[in-house]
Amino acid sequence: MGRDAGRLDDIIRIGSELNDIRDLDILLERILSEARKVVNADAGSIYIRDGDHLVFSHSQNDTLQRKLPEGQKLIYTTFRLPINQRSLAGYVASTGEIVNTPDVYVIPPEAPYHFDSNYDKISRYRTTSVLTVPLKTSREVIIGVLQIINAMDDSGAFIPFDSGLEPYVLHFAGIAGMVLQRAQMTRALLLRMIGMAELRDPKETGAHVNRVASYSVELYERWAQRRGVPRETIDRNRDILRMASMLHDVGKVAISDLILKKPARFTDEEYEIMKSHTYLGARLFRDRQSEFDEVAAVVALTHHENWDGTGYPGRVDDNTCLPDPEGTPLRGEEIPLYGRIVALADVYDALSSRRVYKEAWEEDSVLDEIKKLSGRKFDPELVEVFFENLDFIRSIRQRYPETE
Repeated sequence: MGRDAGRLDDIIRIGSELNDIRDLDILLERILSEARKVVNADAGSIYIRDGDHLVFSHSQNDTLQRKLPEGQKLIYTTFRLPINQRSLAGYVASTGEIVNTPDVYVIPPEAPYHFDSNYDKISRYRTTSVLTVPLKTSREVIIGVLQIINAMDDSGAFIPFDSGLEPYVLHFAGIAGMVLQRAQMTRALLLRMIGMAELRDPKETGAHVNRVASYSVELYERWAQRRGVPRETIDRNRDILRMASMLHDVGKVAISDLILKKPARFTDEEYEIMKSHTYLGARLFRDRQSEFDEVAAVVALTHHENWDGTGYPGRVDDNTCLPDPEGTPLRGEEIPLYGRIVALADVYDALSSRRVYKEAWEEDSVLDEIKKLSGRKFDPELVEVFFENLDFIRSIRQRYPETE
């Protein structure tokens, strides 16, 4: 009884902590890691509902993670799964039932669903027990599926999931579903703000800002680990930075279409107007109510500053967010860390992406350009971090493709 009460206390505590996370992707990662702890599972994944499909959105696997060099992250690809009763996740999304499968390779023939062993073959991993749980809103609407894989005993051997744990997992999933719905609403609100910018500037797509935000979070996390920043601080800052970096160019809503959509080179006067999107974006967060407002203002203001002091807008008045009349530049570590990070993430994505006015650069050319700009445009340490994390950064591009 004591162990059960302790597990319930843990779930209540975790629910309170999940409630503090605002960003959708950071939340998915935390939901999955905490769900695995509740039942001592080796791996897991989360699917998010998108119409009549499930989108494979996050994955964790301790066995595969241990095979990677220290500091590297597990790379996974996203895919879409129809919501029907042929797969375990599809069945749970269709019926709203929890399904506890002791061994996915011996599913009874009369069951409507089956297990696709191709995933195991590709990853060289042996899935055995799977607990598949619906994620529901307070109105019982299914918004996703949580799949927890390979329960472990005290020695680490894979065993079936104890059916006695199902009520605790369902309770946890209920909490997770509600905070997930709130995070989806926050993401939708951010994307609507970005949508306004996209109406003005076609470069500011939802896919672009999601990629820039994801790159930024990865760069920050690796940088912070190098510096010995406590894990709790890293997690809090990742949550804030991811949302703030999505809004790095929101100030473009104030720039004339004649300039934003001009196909030719800017005149000096037009370039000066274009540069104003930095401090105009920061002004949107001038009435600061939270740490998010502070970080969003910093990112909007400083993501065009250059390490060598040649960027813009330079120093600004803290009250008005208008540039210093003397145009005093920022250089080196005078530029806030988050601005330096988003600068690198934004340029990498811009060079790698096709636009109406240009084709995407070949990857070798993009990487050569980033190396060339180290110490000039970019913080040299962040460039090192970028190349150390390049494989994972490449995988982010696949997760957020442009839609035609």
